[in-house]
Amino acid sequence: VQLVESGGGSVQAGGSLTLSCSVSGYKHTTYCAGWLRQTPGKEREEVARISGRAGSSWYADSVKGRFTASRDNTANTAYLQMSQLKPADTATYYCAAQENRWTEEPLWPHEYPHWGQGTQVTVS
Repeated sequence: VQLVESGGGSVQAGGSLTLSCSVSGYKHTTYCAGWLRQTPGKEREEVARISGRAGSSWYADSVKGRFTASRDNTANTAYLQMSQLKPADTATYYCAAQENRWTEEPLWPHEYPHWGQGTQVTVS
């Protein structure tokens, strides 16, 4: 399984960015696609997740109402639309995939076996 991210960059506070994550190697689309972020000196944290059939989504309180996770299973791509960005959103963002469980609580990073390379988002 391979995940390749794109779409990071620099944006002013209040602006928007959309991250993309191209997923290959799965023979099905029932995996959950998660988005996690990390800043220097802090643990990686999950901020959004979308279920395999895009019927369910989960968001951390810090991004709820501003970020939207979506996916196009025909293109094997997951997206994270980020709006009303704040300097506190500055981080390296990772997409990740897992097919073990769905929960309304944040997943730990170790629960994701497959990761993208990360993309930097800087909000000034």
